[in-house]
Amino acid sequence: MAQHNELGKKGEQLAVDFLQKKGYKILERNYRYQKAEIDIIARLNDILCAVEVKTRSTPDFGNPQDFVKPKQIQQLVKAIDFYVIENDLDVEVRFDIVAIIKNKLGTKIEFFENAFLHF
Repeated sequence: MAQHNELGKKGEQLAVDFLQKKGYKILERNYRYQKAEIDIIARLNDILCAVEVKTRSTPDFGNPQDFVKPKQIQQLVKAIDFYVIENDLDVEVRFDIVAIIKNKLGTKIEFFENAFLHF
């Protein structure tokens, strides 16, 4: 497996652990719909959260959260809409980002609730 793929998998597990410690229930990992993949679908009380995880080994080329692009956001919105309909849910939906920098110096995790409001 390529090194960046391994880093991505480690980042997703760190994000799951982080969210569970905050009281989130993990419903799905790597949920796919058409061209979109939602890294984590979680629930916190009556809120359904589509969580995008961005993991980098360095912030030298930009913060991890800056790599979520408008086209990807559109695809994530379509995917979570389908998930809600497919599962007949009546919930508020929120989009979050877990941004992780993991390297030899340690791990830094930042959490952005309602992240797409900031784009």
